[in-house]
Amino acid sequence: MKRYVICGISNRAMTMFIKPMLQQFHEESTIVGLLDNDPLRFQICKDAYKELQHIPVFLADQFEKMIEETKPDYVIVASRDDTHVDYILAALKENIHVITEKPMVTNARDANKVLEAESKSTGKVIVTFNYRYNPFHRKIKEMILEGKLGRITSIDLNWYMDTYHGSSYFRRWNRKRDLSGGLSVHKSTHHFDLVNWWLDQKPEEVFAFGGLHYYGPEGELNPQKEDGRYCSTCDVKDSCHYFVRWNARSGAIQVKDDHLLSGVFQNDPPYTDYRPDACIFDSEIDIEDTYVATVKYDRGTLLSYSINFSAPYEGYRLSINGTKGRLETTEYHEPSRIPFEYPEQTIDFFPLFGSKETIQLVKSPGGHGGGDPILLEDIFLGPDPLRDYDIQAGAEAGAYSIAVGEGVWRSVLEKRSISIKELV
Repeated sequence: MKRYVICGISNRAMTMFIKPMLQQFHEESTIVGLLDNDPLRFQICKDAYKELQHIPVFLADQFEKMIEETKPDYVIVASRDDTHVDYILAALKENIHVITEKPMVTNARDANKVLEAESKSTGKVIVTFNYRYNPFHRKIKEMILEGKLGRITSIDLNWYMDTYHGSSYFRRWNRKRDLSGGLSVHKSTHHFDLVNWWLDQKPEEVFAFGGLHYYGPEGELNPQKEDGRYCSTCDVKDSCHYFVRWNARSGAIQVKDDHLLSGVFQNDPPYTDYRPDACIFDSEIDIEDTYVATVKYDRGTLLSYSINFSAPYEGYRLSINGTKGRLETTEYHEPSRIPFEYPEQTIDFFPLFGSKETIQLVKSPGGHGGGDPILLEDIFLGPDPLRDYDIQAGAEAGAYSIAVGEGVWRSVLEKRSISIKELV
């Protein structure tokens, strides 16, 4: 039985960790402490999970007190991105293992601090890169390990966030780079880690272009240039294409983030100082909503990557080229938001000299394409003994994914290629 404390009682913490720990993994894990900067979150959590009524709670500045009183084996970090580094470093200083949501931290400077702290600690860091566990992504890893594609020469990865999910990042704290690292860190580290893991190579150099095209005050669909608006009280929301696309004309706010389920609590906000309905056209937005990037790896592979946060539908297109053939797959995400018929995801393999093969996989239930439940099994039960390759991500993987993400936005702003060695 391992003892866990949780830093950041977000909805992600409650659905991704607390609920499974209480239901599926109660024989292996016990929650001994909760920490947050907002006491209202403790109340919401304990109302949802009666089993936690007796669990002690601690404010954000009481980490040391929590560790002393609860003596945990693991610290789970699911707080706002910019706070991750403080909890990770404090836990490693006490030789306690850390399980952290991605991104591990928000910038390469803090990633270096984590790597150094881990090297001096008996505690280890696990980063919950759940996209690795998606059945399609595991199959691609297995095909590469089998040598089916030969030596990988290039990868094309194009990611699309629709106007429902993409706009959610600009309603909340994610829109400020000092809190999230920007979306090339907060979101794209998922994707960069996936490629780094598939290749088992180190990224060396990044060059990118990017911009803020859809959101911010210069967005073409901004109904009125005025800062400080909130969707729940906005008097021009019926003229806002983003609002009208996903909300009833009555004004009821319905848009939720796919992962955090932040919602908009129009009449009775349950959280203090947290508004998930800030205007997506505010001038305080200081991040980009569109990127194209090229990444060079240490064994010669090249990645061509793009992401758009205001697409008509959500999903990705991937192709991997190798000396023995080419792999292609396309995912359409969240069927309820796709206004057209689309094919089921498959993996198409084109041998360099031979006939095309189409690979169909059984879909797994759970978040992130079925990745979340398998990730949790590895965390709470230990790595699957039947799996013959490494999949669980550590601090080094977290650091390299952040370095690529920071390299992307730095390249955009500085108009030059960025060496990963400059960063991590």
